[in-house]
Amino acid sequence: MTTPAHIAMFSIAAHGHVNPSLEVIRELVARGHRVTYAIPPLFAGKVAETGAEPKLWNSTLPGPDDDPEAWGTTLLDNVEPFLDDAVQALPQLIEAYEGDTPDLVLHDIASYPARVLAHRWGVPAVSLSPNLVAWDGYEEEVAEPMWEEPLRTERGQAYHARFRAWLEENGITRSPEDFGGRPARSIVLIPRALQPNADRVDESVHSFVGACQGDRGTEGGWQRPDGAEKVVLVSLGSAFTKQPSFYRECVEAFAGLPGWHLVLQIGRHVDPAELGDVPGNVEVRSWVPQLTILRQADLFVTHAGAGGSQEGLATATPMIAVPQAVDQFGNADMLQGLGVARHVPADEANAEVLRAAALALVDDPEVARRLKDVQADMAGEGGTRRAADLIEAELPARG
Repeated sequence: MTTPAHIAMFSIAAHGHVNPSLEVIRELVARGHRVTYAIPPLFAGKVAETGAEPKLWNSTLPGPDDDPEAWGTTLLDNVEPFLDDAVQALPQLIEAYEGDTPDLVLHDIASYPARVLAHRWGVPAVSLSPNLVAWDGYEEEVAEPMWEEPLRTERGQAYHARFRAWLEENGITRSPEDFGGRPARSIVLIPRALQPNADRVDESVHSFVGACQGDRGTEGGWQRPDGAEKVVLVSLGSAFTKQPSFYRECVEAFAGLPGWHLVLQIGRHVDPAELGDVPGNVEVRSWVPQLTILRQADLFVTHAGAGGSQEGLATATPMIAVPQAVDQFGNADMLQGLGVARHVPADEANAEVLRAAALALVDDPEVARRLKDVQADMAGEGGTRRAADLIEAELPARG
């Protein structure tokens, strides 16, 4: 039996980064470990429900309730806030853990301070990745082309120099690229089926454990309406939801299909009045218990975030992937490549295209067979229990 340890988890205040870790944290607590979880106050309650002890710090990043446009549009717009936040968060976290050094650091991929703290403390660090990881050749194929133009600019050079200087101030000589993308040990909280170039991933570093979802009972229930022959859930997740015109296309696409019921999650930045007249077979919500609905749904229209993608796979639900940002485009391609989804670019996602894709997917026996195969493969990856086993294996021996 593993001796109980102090394990410290670090993440940012974003649903797509916190939610994937929660069942793993709950399992570690159940095994007798003391788990602290460094998180901004907005997520303290969600963390406390797992039995972990929240260690609070204040973030400067846009939060899940902020307008998505706060993130800007360019690569530098997207990455600069993470470095700014890390620099101001590190002193807060040093103070929060004064005299309470953990035995092991767990961290989300976006938590730069966690890796700095692990280095300072001389304890092992394990990444909990909620999405894809770097493969052999990733830098040459993806990172370098993506950064080529920004690094020609004064702003891009200043960002890179500041990042490198911050690392060096904290005794880390690795480049920002290696620091951010090449952890020593990584537990990957997605199924291998969603990982691009999975055959080129170093599995001595990265272990795929698949979905760690739990029962989600606290999120509330949902019941399939009587008489609903087909249920379609539309959700663009928690961040990129300010899309009233897309939602109107969804209403037009599905509301007129006999026997169909549409559950439309519109987020907090769209007024239902912007949708116009909505028929009775359309259920408009600002938020939904997504996994509960997917277990009863026939189709999922998703932005193809890592969490939603794997929930669609875990529930064997055909998907229309309409990616909005970052890794979602690659996830949409992976889902289509698996034969379980259609990738529809956002600028092509009109009612006619959505309806045609839906009707092609929902009654296709080959799509259903492929979903069942992926679902079975995911179940064999071990999920929450295997993630906890692998984390415990990284704990240093103690007398």
